[in-house]
Amino acid sequence: MLRLGDAGAAVAQLRRELSSLGLVAPEFLDNDALAVFDADVDGAVRAFQQKRQLIVDGVVGPATQRALLDARWRLGDRTLSYTLSAPMTGDDVADLQMRLSGLGFNTGRPDGLFGDTTDAAVRQFQRDSGLPEDGVFGADTARELGRMTRRPLVTGGRPHYLREYDQVRTSGPRLRGKRIVIDPAHGDGDPGWVVDAVRAADLVFDVARRLEGRMTATGMSTFLTRGPGQNPSAEERAARANSLDADLLISLHIDGTSSPKASGMATFHFGTDSGGVSTVGENLAELVHRELVARTRLLDCRIHHAAWDLLRLTKMPAVQVELGYLTNDADRNSLLSPEFRNTIAEGLLVAIKRLYMDGRDEPQTGTYTMSDLLAHEESVRGLGS
Repeated sequence: MLRLGDAGAAVAQLRRELSSLGLVAPEFLDNDALAVFDADVDGAVRAFQQKRQLIVDGVVGPATQRALLDARWRLGDRTLSYTLSAPMTGDDVADLQMRLSGLGFNTGRPDGLFGDTTDAAVRQFQRDSGLPEDGVFGADTARELGRMTRRPLVTGGRPHYLREYDQVRTSGPRLRGKRIVIDPAHGDGDPGWVVDAVRAADLVFDVARRLEGRMTATGMSTFLTRGPGQNPSAEERAARANSLDADLLISLHIDGTSSPKASGMATFHFGTDSGGVSTVGENLAELVHRELVARTRLLDCRIHHAAWDLLRLTKMPAVQVELGYLTNDADRNSLLSPEFRNTIAEGLLVAIKRLYMDGRDEPQTGTYTMSDLLAHEESVRGLGS
């Protein structure tokens, strides 16, 4: 963890990385001067975090360091291939995914992760181009792709959206049989924000259990990413969701800050400024956010895209919901109410139902009740999967 005021060889390397990205001016100073995490480095780190949809705190932790490593790669700099134990990541992988997607190949979301779907797309491209089908993106494959996708690459629409959307449409409007992963943030050893002995980890786990109960009542299969005494990493949570072949993932968080005035809720879905967006995830985020703002009256802090690991590594559409600020008196008092947490759980379930209804017989936001939902489930029996 590097931050303002630190010094040493690691800070000197960080400055060089930021300089290579054009975020700090090239320096020709002695090593002692380079090795200080000063205001210039702090500003560059924050600008980089903002651009990469990371938490903007000026702290270079594991997520920021991984993003810095990814940012250094350009397509053609290295040979790319699928490695099961440690999949390759980087901006070059994201560029490859965007280019292949623009040609009609299914790479999944352009998430910068060379996984099995990208491997299959590379092999299909090689097969169609008369190249050896080995899944290795080397010089010959790069040359052929470059010939077919002249820089700058210009594509229209979001090809992956059609595949995601088709999966939602064909699964039908019923909730029964849908597989949903609920991710209560934090866990054992990581309580999140704590105010007056109230722990964010406990509140989100309570909301998750309330949501789980309502989902079970509709016939959905639900899975939690953690128990009350567990705290898996973001990678482990995503891996669990992927192993379950889930349809959706809902991650529950409660925010906090040093300012007691900060309040409200925000919802995040996967996306990057370069255009890589999970469009069904974006649609789900809009439905969740609209439903919860209408029901809870929390301040609307809008919908945002982010490339956080949990959103990036999950293969299914995923959203992260920030359910208010524990450091704000009004938000905290609301979250302490069991009825308020019931309202959140019901709003989340209704938002998921709206995703699968896809506008069919859609009621007004904030008015759909659990009874209405169960009645609709009964009326469309046999139409879903």
